[in-house]
Amino acid sequence: MELAHSLLLNEEALAQITEAKRPVFIFEWLRFLDKVLVAANKVDVKEKQKKLVEQLTGLISSAPGPPTRKLLAKNLATLYSIGDTFTVFQTLDKCNDIIKSKDDTPTYLPTKLAAVACVGSFYEKMGRMLGSSFPDTITNMLKALKTAESQGRSEILLSLQKVLNGLGGAAASCHRDIYKNARSLLTDRSMAVRCAVAKCLLELQNEAVFMWTTELENVATLCFKALEGSNYGVRVAVSKLLGTVMATALMPKQAAVMRQNVKRATLDEVLELMATGFLRGGSGFLKSGGEMLKGGGSVSREVRVGVTQAYVVFVTTLGGQWLERNFATFLSHVLDLVSHPRATQTHVEAVYSRRCVSFMLRSTLGGLLGEKAQVASGKDICQAISKQMRAVVNDTSGENKAGAADVSASQHVMVCALKELGSLVQSLSATSSPLIQEPSIGLLETVSSVLLHPSMAARLAAAWCLRCVAVALPYQLTPLLERCAERINNLKSSPEAVSGYSFAVAALLGGVHQCPLGVPHSKGKVCNLFSEDLLRTAAQNSRLSLQRTQAGWLLLGALMSLGPSLVRYHLPKMLLLWRNVFPRSQKEMEAEKARGDSFTWQVTLEGRAGALCGRETRACSSLHVPSVIKVHGTHLKASAAMVRLRLYDILALLPPKTYEGSFNALLRELVAEFTLTDNSANTTTSLLRSLCHYDDSVLMGSWLQETDHKSIEDQLQPNSASGSGALEHDPSSIYLRVPMGEAMPGPLPLGVSVIDASVALFGVVFPHVSFKHRLQMLDHFAECIKQAKGVRQQAVQLNIFTAVLSALKGLAENKSTLGPEEVRKSALALVMGALDNPNPILRCAAGEALGRMAQVVGEATFIARMAQYSFDKLRSARDVVSRTGHSLALGCLHRYVGGIGSGQHLKTSVSILLALAQDGTSHEVQTWALHSLALIVDSSGPMYRGYVEPTLSLVLTLLLTVPPSHTEVHQCLGRCLGALITTVGPELQGNATISTIRSSCLVGCAIMQGHSDSLVQAAAISCLQQLHMFAPRHVNLSSLVPCLCVHLCSSHLLLRRAAVACLRQLAQREAAEVCEYAMSLARNKDNLNITETGLEGVLFGMLDRETDRKLCHDIHDTLGHMLSSLAVDKLSHWLKLCKDVLAATTEDDSEKQDEIDDDIMFTALGEDNNAKPSVAPRWVTRVFAADCLCRIILLCENADKTHFDLARARDLLVLHLSDLIRMAFMAATDNSNQLRMAGLQALEDIIKKFASVPEPEFPGHVILEQYQANVGAALRPAFSPDTPSDITAKACQVCSTWIGSGVVSDLNDLRRVHNLLVSSLDKVQAGKGSSSQLYSESATTMEKLAVLKAWAEVTDILPPDSLIMLVQPELPSLSRLWLAVLRDYALLTLPAEFSSQLPPDGGAFYTPETIDTARLHYRGSWAPVLHAVALWLSSTSFGEGEEEAPAVPPQASGAPVYPQGNPGPTQSLEDLIKDRMHLMLGVSIEFLCFPRPEEPIEHVMSCLQALCTLLDSPCARTHISEDQLLGVELLNVLHRLLLTRDPPAVQLQVTAVVQETIRAAQDHLTQQRETQGEKDGLSLRGEGGETGELLPGKSLVFAAMELMVFILVRHLPQLNTSHLPLRPQPRLPEESTRLVAHTVSILAELPSLCSPESLCCSRVVWNAIGTHSSPLTPGYARTHTQTHTASSPLTPGYARTHTASSPLTPGYAHTHTHCFTKVLNSSDPFNVYCLLSYPALRPPPSLQSPVVQARCYQLLLSVFQHPSRALSTPYIHALAPLMVEKLKGVERSRPGTVTELQAIQEGIGVLENLVGMAEEQNRVQLLALLVPTLVSYLLDDKAFSSAPPASKGLHEFALQNLMRIGPLYPAAFKTVIGAAPELKTRLESAVRANQASSKAKAAALLAQPTVQAAPTIKLKTSFF
Repeated sequence: MELAHSLLLNEEALAQITEAKRPVFIFEWLRFLDKVLVAANKVDVKEKQKKLVEQLTGLISSAPGPPTRKLLAKNLATLYSIGDTFTVFQTLDKCNDIIKSKDDTPTYLPTKLAAVACVGSFYEKMGRMLGSSFPDTITNMLKALKTAESQGRSEILLSLQKVLNGLGGAAASCHRDIYKNARSLLTDRSMAVRCAVAKCLLELQNEAVFMWTTELENVATLCFKALEGSNYGVRVAVSKLLGTVMATALMPKQAAVMRQNVKRATLDEVLELMATGFLRGGSGFLKSGGEMLKGGGSVSREVRVGVTQAYVVFVTTLGGQWLERNFATFLSHVLDLVSHPRATQTHVEAVYSRRCVSFMLRSTLGGLLGEKAQVASGKDICQAISKQMRAVVNDTSGENKAGAADVSASQHVMVCALKELGSLVQSLSATSSPLIQEPSIGLLETVSSVLLHPSMAARLAAAWCLRCVAVALPYQLTPLLERCAERINNLKSSPEAVSGYSFAVAALLGGVHQCPLGVPHSKGKVCNLFSEDLLRTAAQNSRLSLQRTQAGWLLLGALMSLGPSLVRYHLPKMLLLWRNVFPRSQKEMEAEKARGDSFTWQVTLEGRAGALCGRETRACSSLHVPSVIKVHGTHLKASAAMVRLRLYDILALLPPKTYEGSFNALLRELVAEFTLTDNSANTTTSLLRSLCHYDDSVLMGSWLQETDHKSIEDQLQPNSASGSGALEHDPSSIYLRVPMGEAMPGPLPLGVSVIDASVALFGVVFPHVSFKHRLQMLDHFAECIKQAKGVRQQAVQLNIFTAVLSALKGLAENKSTLGPEEVRKSALALVMGALDNPNPILRCAAGEALGRMAQVVGEATFIARMAQYSFDKLRSARDVVSRTGHSLALGCLHRYVGGIGSGQHLKTSVSILLALAQDGTSHEVQTWALHSLALIVDSSGPMYRGYVEPTLSLVLTLLLTVPPSHTEVHQCLGRCLGALITTVGPELQGNATISTIRSSCLVGCAIMQGHSDSLVQAAAISCLQQLHMFAPRHVNLSSLVPCLCVHLCSSHLLLRRAAVACLRQLAQREAAEVCEYAMSLARNKDNLNITETGLEGVLFGMLDRETDRKLCHDIHDTLGHMLSSLAVDKLSHWLKLCKDVLAATTEDDSEKQDEIDDDIMFTALGEDNNAKPSVAPRWVTRVFAADCLCRIILLCENADKTHFDLARARDLLVLHLSDLIRMAFMAATDNSNQLRMAGLQALEDIIKKFASVPEPEFPGHVILEQYQANVGAALRPAFSPDTPSDITAKACQVCSTWIGSGVVSDLNDLRRVHNLLVSSLDKVQAGKGSSSQLYSESATTMEKLAVLKAWAEVTDILPPDSLIMLVQPELPSLSRLWLAVLRDYALLTLPAEFSSQLPPDGGAFYTPETIDTARLHYRGSWAPVLHAVALWLSSTSFGEGEEEAPAVPPQASGAPVYPQGNPGPTQSLEDLIKDRMHLMLGVSIEFLCFPRPEEPIEHVMSCLQALCTLLDSPCARTHISEDQLLGVELLNVLHRLLLTRDPPAVQLQVTAVVQETIRAAQDHLTQQRETQGEKDGLSLRGEGGETGELLPGKSLVFAAMELMVFILVRHLPQLNTSHLPLRPQPRLPEESTRLVAHTVSILAELPSLCSPESLCCSRVVWNAIGTHSSPLTPGYARTHTQTHTASSPLTPGYARTHTASSPLTPGYAHTHTHCFTKVLNSSDPFNVYCLLSYPALRPPPSLQSPVVQARCYQLLLSVFQHPSRALSTPYIHALAPLMVEKLKGVERSRPGTVTELQAIQEGIGVLENLVGMAEEQNRVQLLALLVPTLVSYLLDDKAFSSAPPASKGLHEFALQNLMRIGPLYPAAFKTVIGAAPELKTRLESAVRANQASSKAKAAALLAQPTVQAAPTIKLKTSFF
């Protein structure tokens, strides 16, 4: 392919490649040329122009395919426009000669078409530059048009369109000729030709004035005729032509008006003309008089749908401002359409007409008008409804004979108007409130009046409209329910009122699930009472029996939609009502059959249908099939069918096992239903398409459901009553949930619904039926098909196949098998027979059934048999039907069996399908074969790799040769290409070997991108998206992104979806590049799509227009990815974008419109009108912008903290703070509730992030202080009485954040927001039964808890002085409310088995009915409340000084809300304290036991802080220490908490709670000792008692040690001796160091709780200490020393306890020694401190090991000599006194062994070093410790002589040291000795004794004989 990339065609390379590859090579060269010609140097182009022209014109004669000729023509035109134009006329003449050629052979056709394409491109590109040559060219083409076949006709017409485009008004002389020749082709048999004519005429009407003046009526008639028998593409093209011509006739283009004196058509004339098409089709103005006289047939549906689209084009072309001015006229006109008898000849036709009118209104009103204009149009709709209703009342009350007809026409007008009004209100949401609130409009009264309309359809539409109002404005829901219930009660005697108002109540109840705040529970009770009353009184008045029965059951069914929380209270009564409706036994049923007339039967059947409709509960499982009887009489058929429908629906919901015994009767009924046994109509099911695979949509045309015209195109689908859904078909749908993607429920006609239900139930039951019955049914199906004939046979077959598919799907889901061989044979025969059916839908169903059967059977032989049958058929059959059916069968087999299961058939399948795909004689065969091939490629995966090259080659060949009019073939080629790309997958990144495949894929995508069909373009985008995923480097974004941006404005939904989905993927990795390439379009002035806001602005604009959920979701994701990648770097741009969206209000929009109103009349139609969005962003888009704002703040925080630092001047977030506040303020004060919520969230985020940002210009102040007024103003509206609960709750949260942020320090300023919280307390204290309640009790709970939570958070955060001022006045009431919250929460957290203990009337803030939702609200609020209550209890000694006031205001019922809130007269303070303590500890421990993963860490911290605060109180300490098990339980729970929650902050807080618990126990022990010591003089021994045993689960010390050691090991893993560290341990972070310090200090306190016998605790402590070796930090030493001095264990009490220690067992002694050895083997000074902090210098006897002591002193020396004085000094202060005391004690117990002596010497060495380290002024004090100690070691003469050697050694050591110290520090030494005469005396006597001893030793040496005298002369040099 690289060889093709040159300016001139590489003819050598072309000659060397095979014939088959040449078209691809040429196409690739033309692609390259297309890009390079525009960018190339003009001089280079001119040099090579001659050769290029030769090569390009030579290609015209080489029979190029459609994509090639298109590129060829474009390149030739570009070449001439860039280079010289000398030879252009020669080339043009050459093309004209080819067109004139008489050669009509198929081989010459491509050459002719290429010439035609070239002519079109020349004129399009150069236009008037071609001079006067155009008349000859046009004449030549028109002449060729008359004799051309369909492809030629299409190409000529498209070229004429280009000629007209290029010449403009210059070609006026030829306009009429073109018009005359083209108009007759509007009814051409080829749909592609009709499309081309429409496009050509659309271009013509731009300049040809006659088309929208004198010929206007003819053009309209032609268009109507063109729509007859049209396909979707034709309808779109023709409707665009018709709509544009009509719009131009009404508002002509200025230039055309100036040239000719044109008489403009009036609006009435234009609308009347279009109405003709809607009402009379292609027959024109009463031209078919005879047909009219006969009462002739209705309008073709295709015409009506096309004209409907034309209406939308007409209004869209005129624009939103025109519609706003003329809406009343337009509305009146379209409503007149649907009231015309010709539009409503049958019920189904009426429904179709209504759908069309609704589509017109929704597409124009919903898309073109801004929110303010929509509100105004809502007023017009109300007036239209009111006018109609008045006419109906007059007609029915007067004696007008035509009244019935008028009522019938009126009902359809009402349905359309009410449906649009409902949709309008629902789309506007809260911004529609002016419609409701303005009395002059009277919307609610107007709509309610229609509830009394004589027609059921109108009453249902009115009920639906009320439901829409309630969903949009939830505060209207409760008043509307009350009003309707009251009217039912007052108008019981009117059948219409009972029916209408019951519809309304049912609709409103059905809308409750869409209103998060719900309705009060009492409304459900009221509705239940009404339904009972209606059913009870139904029999009293025969005139009202039917209506009351229907209404009663409808209300009960609607109640079911409120969910189990309400239904469970009414279930017993409902069961009774249900039971009474049905006969209780067979005998009763037989008796029933024998009596009653048709009317009573009708009432009975309606009752049973209604009873069965309440199917949401399982109560109906007791129903049995025999209760449904077979009745006769035509007027009872509908009622009987309704009973069956309800029964089938309910049985489908129940487990089949529950009605297993009735299978025989049920199956007979079901089979009879869908085989039309008792049904004379040929009704077909609507489920077949949904049961077939989604991928088969290209074969069935169901992709039409994915277009913007879905709601009207549905009616053209072939199955019965498709798209004819209407509320009146099934009133119960008024309260059921609306199906996904539908605007309102549209149940199909009853006949279709019953068959659908029977098919669905058949699929549920079939897997549970015996094999014998399966065989019987399958045989019966074959028999039914055989007996039926003609159209009926098709209908029966469709129904049977749908049922079979449903059954096979059920088998697959149940993992069941089909059955034995005979069942399989029967099923196979049934399916194989349909593969040859002429109906394509049936063939599709048969292929799907075959695949499903293979999946269910799952045996290789069975699959092989089926595949072989299709292979044989395909080899022999020549007819289209067989070939298509069996090729699909192969695809479906592979799809359901998978690559491995069908691998052995792969080669044969592929070879056959590749052959069929090349069958150019039948494009239908090609379509089906390629579709099947795509299925095989998809399912085979890597197994298909060997067939990729031939398949890809075929795909490219077909893409280059198949005419573009066969769009289905191209769509299937696109699917094949996509599947092939997936098969090759990541290999596509490769270089040499894979490059051919990759370039082929890229060429294929390029061909499809250039196709005219939107679906093919969408497939191209999808393929490129996959290529980008696998080989991103090879996809050229610079060309792809602009192409995607252009498609964003496509009129085809699927293309827009594909473009956005691709952009979504690209934005994930390359957002910056995508935006940059999109902006290149903005620089191109021709493009009106992208503006300076870039791609982001376009996507935001799309959110206003698009209604498709998937598309909107993808747009959100795309913007989200772009935001994440770019927002931080392009902060100003993104903030401006959000600001523009949020600031653009409807008021601004209307002002702008008013300004340009005068100018609009003098501008050309549509000029610059569509360049910019015509309406302000709608509320949904503004909500998304507010969410984006929050994301930007978060992204900036995560990216760089400097964004919140004003001192750094860059494009930082802090510089945009005023904009952020403004945006949040605008959102928080909007009309839309959703936007208010988003605004409050943004405000909260801003406060949290900027609270601590200082204001550089005013030191000591923060930047947010200047925005106090804005914050207050944003919050104030949320506290107004009519604000919904969820908004008030959110505002409370923002208030607490603002107050707690510390931004405002001045109390007077703080009161602005504080007063809002004070006002909200009134709501909380209003009781839970408030009479003015609009929302459910759950909403009230949420609001009240939010208020109390906000107060709690303020209490938790504020400093004490502010707290006193702001919170103190409210504390008495707040404390009681908080305690009530905690009591409620405690009850609600009880397990289900304790539900009987819950109060029957609910709690303080919840009712029993809303208990499930209330739990969620309590779960979010309890933690701050717990902390606040702990603070309050701690500060008031558990509420000692509480005043004896009533708890809180009583409920509406008079009962006190909080009976436990205040101590009763009999409850003592002690009991009160105990209750509160149990409540606090219970709530805390229950939560800490197992905090849910979704619980925020703040809740855990709040709970732990609450415990800490609580244990600060003496009352709490006493309580927890008296019940030791409570303390143990608490510590165990904390241990468990640490296993799941890791943050250091949590661990530190846990140690604080443990410390408080230990201190509480210490205080209690001390108090007991003092008390009992006074009584009996005994001291308590502490934990462990006399045995010394610490019992796990009962011992507080054990629990504490377990927890503390766990923390130590978590931070110091090397403590765990079972896992030796393999590498040096890193330095501990500061947080961990503090945590370890806290932990060790707590461990040091534990021995004070133990008896001497339980010293095993020391074993654990020392084990922990001994193995620790972590580097020390200064922070640690500081922390640790402070901890030590604060809580030193060396208390007198401790010493007393331990001096009386009894001897320890040898085992203990061994353990302790072992621990000490570990300590000594470590060189860490930390160990020494830990060792000495536990009195290591006074160890138990077993630990008086001299080795231990010596090692201790060595380690102490290393601590004291640490280079950092800051580190060592605290240790010296803490440990030196202990060491001196120990060394002084040696005088009393002198060493007995050498090792003991060595230990003492080490100690003295430490002291000497300390003296040396001391400063001069401090040395005397240190010597005063050292010298007396050393002197005390000296012995007198007598003692010395008898002393053991070690003791003598100590004496000599001391004396030598003293002799050394004296000369070292003479002054200080003299001072110390002089101060104590006894020291001097003792020292002197020792010195003298030492001298005497020395003399004696010297004399003894002299007395010894001399062996050898030493030489007297010393040599100076040693010779050895």
